[in-house]
Amino acid sequence: MKINPIVKLLGSGFYTGYIPYASGTFASLLAVLIYLFVPGFHIPLVHILVLSIVIVIGIPISTKFEEIYGKDPKECTIDEFAGTWISLLFIPKNIIFVVAIFILWRVADILKPYPANIAENLEGGIGVMLDDIIAAVYVFIFSHLILHFII
Repeated sequence: MKINPIVKLLGSGFYTGYIPYASGTFASLLAVLIYLFVPGFHIPLVHILVLSIVIVIGIPISTKFEEIYGKDPKECTIDEFAGTWISLLFIPKNIIFVVAIFILWRVADILKPYPANIAENLEGGIGVMLDDIIAAVYVFIFSHLILHFII
């Protein structure tokens, strides 16, 4: 079975999914670089619009990747982009904050706190995307609590 080149480009997070090791971390790093350096990404409406599109297209794209590569394949990293951008939503573009959020996001994505660990077992693109979305929401909540009440 063959993947359409556009689907392959998007689903693999601009081919980060084909990096032989730590593909999720490389995808997340690329998502951070996009967040930091793409003009307009700091505008919440733009950020939310791009994030929403990634989530909506990520579900069928992830389903296609599962059909070809198996359950939650490392080649599919579009979910890392969604998770990274949820984690960074409304975070100031301060390098210390961004690095801290990146680290928190990678830890949450790897550990899969409940119910992300349950969502991971769902079939198809929903499972691929939802576990990362849930883990990212934890990071979003935690980071905003820290930013607003401690810093």
